[in-house]
Amino acid sequence: MPSAGWIAPARASNMYFLKRLAFTIPLLLVVSLLAFVMVRIPKGGPFDRERKPASPEIERNLLAKYHLDEPVWKQYLRYIGAVWERDDQGQWHHAPAGFNTSLRYRNHSVLDIIKTGLPVSLTIGLLAFCLAMAVGIPLGFLAAAKRGHWQDHAGNFLALLSVCVPGLVIAPLLALVLGIKWRLLPVALWESPANAVMPVVALGLFYSGRVARLMREGMLTVLQAEFITAARAKGLGDTQLLFRHGLRLAILPVVSYSGPMLADLLTGSFIVESVFQLPGLGVFLVNSLYNSDYTMTVGLVLLYAIVLLGLNLIVDFIHAWLDPRIKYE
Repeated sequence: MPSAGWIAPARASNMYFLKRLAFTIPLLLVVSLLAFVMVRIPKGGPFDRERKPASPEIERNLLAKYHLDEPVWKQYLRYIGAVWERDDQGQWHHAPAGFNTSLRYRNHSVLDIIKTGLPVSLTIGLLAFCLAMAVGIPLGFLAAAKRGHWQDHAGNFLALLSVCVPGLVIAPLLALVLGIKWRLLPVALWESPANAVMPVVALGLFYSGRVARLMREGMLTVLQAEFITAARAKGLGDTQLLFRHGLRLAILPVVSYSGPMLADLLTGSFIVESVFQLPGLGVFLVNSLYNSDYTMTVGLVLLYAIVLLGLNLIVDFIHAWLDPRIKYE
């Protein structure tokens, strides 16, 4: 049977994660409130950019239909479904939540747009994440293992180069060279697996430099630890020392960074998606901000917050699994 000394930390960790889950709901409410208020700060409304300017009467009817003529605090309560209204017979009934109605794409709900754009952003994001890890972890590991040698200098140079040259620069260059000049890959749209190659490379290379630098610093820190020195004094070979003892702890900074990085990648990079004309969430987010589509903007912000909180919780689990010394209370 498990000892009492093992059960107590396990229960403390379980309580910690339960508290994190319980804290998620009020945190999402705060995020939605801030987003709901901030998107209304710029001047203009969702009906100001119509092809033909609406008459004052039509504009009043539109504002009343979408409840934009109400105070902001009541709009927010209606948005989260916390409004009760009295009908013509004088009876109170619960007003439906307004978070699923797009003000710009009026024949489509916010959930419809998310269902359309999320698979594209998920595919690009997951592939770019795998590329960043596949390039960054070995590069940082090799640079730390060969510290002071040419491999270390070359790895640092490549990592800094990828960090300093973002997807905003890489994406157009790839499109010009591989798509237009050499005609090796399709430049735009989302029609075949080949359409994912250049966006994945543009996103993955940028993040691979950050991963490589974190991996190198983590590896160098672990190699200076006392247990590594003791293992080396006992005659343990460098290969076993690096892979069996060093890698497990050195990768922890990369694990910590992988949560926010994956959230950024999964919710879409609007610059890369705009360059390659991909129907991902990034394009819809930019268009919703430009068109003052309040419900769409807040919905996508909430989606990003949910993904970020969920991934950070998963990262904490992985941390505790990789390093048993970590105790959550």
